[in-house]
Amino acid sequence: GTCVNVGCIPKKLMHQAALLGSALKDAQHYGWNISQPVHHTWSVMAQGVQNYVKSLNWGHRVQLQEKKVKYFNIKGSFSDPHTVRGLTKAGKETVVTADNIVIATGGRPKYPTDVAGALEYGITSDDLFWLKESPGKTLPSFILYVSLECAGFLTGIGLDTTVMMRSVPLRGFDQAKKTICFTTQQQMASLVTEHMESYGTKFLKRCFPTKVEKLKSNRLQVTWKNADLDTEETDSFDTVMWAVGRAPNTKTLNLETVGVKTNSETGKIIVDASEATSVPHIYAVGDITEGRPELTPTAIAAGKLLAQRLFGQSSELMDYDNVPTTVFTPLEYGCVGLSEEAAVQRHGSDNIEVYHAYYKPLEFTVAERDATQCYMKMVCLREREQRILGLHFIGPNAGEVIQGFALGIKCGATYPQMMKTVGIHPTCAEEVTKLHITKRSGLDATVTGC
Repeated sequence: GTCVNVGCIPKKLMHQAALLGSALKDAQHYGWNISQPVHHTWSVMAQGVQNYVKSLNWGHRVQLQEKKVKYFNIKGSFSDPHTVRGLTKAGKETVVTADNIVIATGGRPKYPTDVAGALEYGITSDDLFWLKESPGKTLPSFILYVSLECAGFLTGIGLDTTVMMRSVPLRGFDQAKKTICFTTQQQMASLVTEHMESYGTKFLKRCFPTKVEKLKSNRLQVTWKNADLDTEETDSFDTVMWAVGRAPNTKTLNLETVGVKTNSETGKIIVDASEATSVPHIYAVGDITEGRPELTPTAIAAGKLLAQRLFGQSSELMDYDNVPTTVFTPLEYGCVGLSEEAAVQRHGSDNIEVYHAYYKPLEFTVAERDATQCYMKMVCLREREQRILGLHFIGPNAGEVIQGFALGIKCGATYPQMMKTVGIHPTCAEEVTKLHITKRSGLDATVTGC
């Protein structure tokens, strides 16, 4: 339940709260008379978000009951390959046997093990979404995408927010440098943080925490090392939030006893193309599986297909290629397919053509908002029909934009086909159908249209 309870759902709703704050500022340029200053009340937002999450949980339980699915609220583990044994909250033992078993226990957030006081005084994004009162001055530490997402909406609702980043932002997303109109720009992911900086989020770059202490005032004093300056620095915060990734929730399942193999380093369950584990009748889907995208829609789709194979006489397997995703930072970053680096690695730099451009959303014009970081990049094969390998988009509503183009890329869309697609005017997505600025990956840029 990461997505519903402590992930996508509360995150997107809080992101929406921040976007509404930005819209209030823009509204004055469009003639709306809004008295200043505008204040945000965390408790009202939190109550609304948490009530909705609770309603989703209740709805799922009702649907299970309507479909005559037995639901056991127990913490279970394997006692043999066909048997799960567990205890209810009241301490009653329950034993369930089955011909087939699907493991979908998801992950739990990790805490840094090399930071004194991290566990005692820090929280994770799981906790942030369920706070009843404002976190106040907050330090999201480490630079996974959830850290940027949380920092984005915290800043957006008016809180003093500082992100501590040990390395590059959005590790694992597209990091290729690009050139446009003979001007070298920073890496793709850096555009997200540049925009956040310009709107008030502070960044401690190339810094890593060493200690967290609680002061008499109940504030948290954080000590960190600045790698560039080789100095030790401190500051105090109301809340310290760790974003160091999630660990698969598999340790208590007793997998080794029944022979389910896991990756010894990650703890994730090893599965084949049919989601089967090393024990043929035991399956696993979602974040706990090795080598799969940690995305809710992939887990849902894989689970549906697994059910159809087990009970619906289907043989269709889950296709994990060209899965779209979006980072819900204030300026959203959506992508589908390969990054430029992955395309070069797979096909060679001489076989890759990259089309890219900056653009200005119409929505930004009257409000005079800075569009410096609104950018898109299309990675294509250079040969013959120029099949699109990847699309990256930074801008408003990136998730909605990428979702539409994901269908075409999944179906093997080519660059010429994209250029023949008539855009909807005036939209940000329209700009994707007009990409004419090219560069050869690994070589100097050539501008064919600017």
